[in-house]
Amino acid sequence: MDLDVSHPSLDDLRARARWRVPYFVWEYLDSATGDETSHHLNRVALDAIRLRPRVLNGDFTPDLGTHLMGRDYPLPFGMAPVGMSGLIWPDAERLLARVSAKASIPYCLSTVSAKTPEQVAPHIGDQGWFQLYPPRDPEVRRDMLARAEGAGFHTLILTVDVPVASRRERLRKARLSNPMRMTPRIIAQAAMRPTWALNMLSEGIPHLATLEKYVTTDANLPPTAHAGYLLRTAPDWDYVAALKDEWHGKLVLKGVLDPQDATQAVAAGVDALWVSNHGGRQFSIAPPAIEALPHIRAAVGPDYPLIFDSGVRSGSDILRAIAMGADFVMLGRGFLFGLAAFGQKGAEHVVHILREQLIADMGQLGVKTLRETRERLNTWPD
Repeated sequence: MDLDVSHPSLDDLRARARWRVPYFVWEYLDSATGDETSHHLNRVALDAIRLRPRVLNGDFTPDLGTHLMGRDYPLPFGMAPVGMSGLIWPDAERLLARVSAKASIPYCLSTVSAKTPEQVAPHIGDQGWFQLYPPRDPEVRRDMLARAEGAGFHTLILTVDVPVASRRERLRKARLSNPMRMTPRIIAQAAMRPTWALNMLSEGIPHLATLEKYVTTDANLPPTAHAGYLLRTAPDWDYVAALKDEWHGKLVLKGVLDPQDATQAVAAGVDALWVSNHGGRQFSIAPPAIEALPHIRAAVGPDYPLIFDSGVRSGSDILRAIAMGADFVMLGRGFLFGLAAFGQKGAEHVVHILREQLIADMGQLGVKTLRETRERLNTWPD
């Protein structure tokens, strides 16, 4: 099958993924929180951004490379952390790591993944980022950091926009628990998706592999929460200072939407900021992340590294984010759509789609480098 013909966009992969995974898995991947307003507005706000093409630029090959936190990447995007990716597709973490290594783009492993940093390390090359949900116990934190660093992960992502558990209504209705309980309802839904079910039987029921050495119980947790919530704390600036002392690589704060937080992070010595509203999964009345991005860019200045996610579904969206001030763009759901649709081949196809869309759009704009895209932001009045 020629995927470039049959599934030329991430929306095509999303449609196939929906019919390849059980209902409860789809609700986990696709849902947001509350009435999902923030999730919806991410898309509306991105669609409203227009870039102005220039003509008569002659033949050229656009440069898709970017420099971020001391490293050169051939493409301006990577794989955002998605908790329990191994539920969405069996062995997802190692499959995505292989794709990232092959494409030389970062893969961010979640604290609440189904594989440990040690299990992912042989597959990820030099592309390992580790996302941290902040443990309350300093000894657990130090051990977790040592494990990630020992496995070769060089960039630490502290998620700061989950001070409390969110209410994900669709997920509650889907009756998904963590660890996954094989109820008759869940078994029936899995049986309707035999490819997923057979692969899951071969791989084993996913669990919070990184956290299992620290957690002994998940009692008294909300239906959509998991045992990891027993370990977490709501971090503060002292917590960031502790991480600065204990982590020897780059430190990024993920989930920043306010310019005052951004300037304080710069003053605290954080290496980069990740502008995100958690894809609408955490706070339903948060502003679209793309609307916050230019305000944060103005607050931190032109050269401070900014990463962006939330609602990205195409190479055009990546250019929109760069035009609004991002240096680098991460996708979470998009790569899982590809993986659920066609396995590792599908995730590789996501890389191909985004690369080809970037080349086509930069050719239309007449820009040879990504940074030039900022000069093409259409600011004409409606």
